[in-house]
Amino acid sequence: MNPSRFLTQASTYAQSIDGMIMLILLLVGFWFLLAEGIFFWLIWKFRARPGQKSQYLTGKEKRIKRWVTIPHALVLVCDIFIIVGSIRVWYNVKQTLPEADSTVRVIGQQWAWTFQHPGPDNELDTPDDIFTVDELHVEVDKTYHFQLQSRDVLHSFSVPVFRIKQDAVPGRTITGWFRPTTPGEYDIQCAEICGIGHGVMSAKIFIEDASQHASWMAGQASPAMP
Repeated sequence: MNPSRFLTQASTYAQSIDGMIMLILLLVGFWFLLAEGIFFWLIWKFRARPGQKSQYLTGKEKRIKRWVTIPHALVLVCDIFIIVGSIRVWYNVKQTLPEADSTVRVIGQQWAWTFQHPGPDNELDTPDDIFTVDELHVEVDKTYHFQLQSRDVLHSFSVPVFRIKQDAVPGRTITGWFRPTTPGEYDIQCAEICGIGHGVMSAKIFIEDASQHASWMAGQASPAMP
């Protein structure tokens, strides 16, 4: 398969999430195709024919029950692989919090995103903080914590290339993390219907190398207050 046909993987955990989705696709797809194949084969094999009397089966016969119990047991084994794999990926993304190189604040509101970046001191809530609307600037290969908030209704902070989606709940600050791996300009979306302007609540994330990020910060000498 040509990787260029798929959405860019731009975070450290994007590959593990894609791998989990692919595992589910292969296992579920295998059993779906097998079940449908057997289903249509049985329809053909036991079709109505002149002079052949149909059988009456209760489903309790051992020779019949094994066609259900054996596949059922094998499906449960596949489910174990899916559950274990899903928990491992979930724990890495949602339950661990690696030490941060920097922290940004993400604020959702109808219908825009406000981003609060730390200034040269790399600390939030200090006079040199940088505020932007619908633009998040981060440095490649650095671990970021994000503090997600909402000013009004339920929003959802979604960065498809990171494979991250986190609801923003009014009255709460939700902390998460990401580590960008691929420089470029990518989409940020609101993935929760939040009102009439939901469809236009989009933003951009700019993943920059060290020199680009330093240059961008230098150009924000007079940050605009939100």
